[in-house]
Amino acid sequence: MKKRKFISLYVVVTMIPFLLLIFPLFELVNRPTPIILGLPFSFFWVILWIFITFVALIVLYFIDPDKNEEGGF
Repeated sequence: MKKRKFISLYVVVTMIPFLLLIFPLFELVNRPTPIILGLPFSFFWVILWIFITFVALIVLYFIDPDKNEEGGF
């Protein structure tokens, strides 16, 4: 994968959860019911996207084209 394509993918993967957790889109899920895993749906929504972002960043780490390069900053 080329570096430019990887950077674009990284930006998209990190921006999607951010956009889903800010005001206009979060208001769609900001309600006290239903209760999922003992949490109101809005708390569950935030925790779900934190977990999805974590997994996506792990995957991006493994496909990073610069991961195996030697050298410093």
